[in-house]
Amino acid sequence: MVVRKVQHWNKTTHEVQFYLTSLDSDANKIGSAIRQHWGIENSVHWTLDVTFHEDECRIHSMHSPQNFALLRRIALNALDREPTFRRSIRQKSRRAAMNDQYMVSVLAASIANYSPLL
Repeated sequence: MVVRKVQHWNKTTHEVQFYLTSLDSDANKIGSAIRQHWGIENSVHWTLDVTFHEDECRIHSMHSPQNFALLRRIALNALDREPTFRRSIRQKSRRAAMNDQYMVSVLAASIANYSPLL
């Protein structure tokens, strides 16, 4: 069980969350695992939702949701690796949509250090 105290402006709320785990009963280890999980959620998933509106996506048929999720992650990584335009991922995405030359630089940055696994 994790109890979180969240302060919003003039209001304080308490959230209680329960976790099931096969880890040994070690508070430090479990706390670290929970923080690591939420670190990923707050960085990658939040960025995908804010930049690509992933939570609002209404694609539901067959393999389309997984395919589009993969494409979003590829786009996120490509935009993140492009070093010349130092702005947010959202701004980089919009610039790539409007400027073909910048889009080519994003694609070039994403394959610059590519090494095949074969």
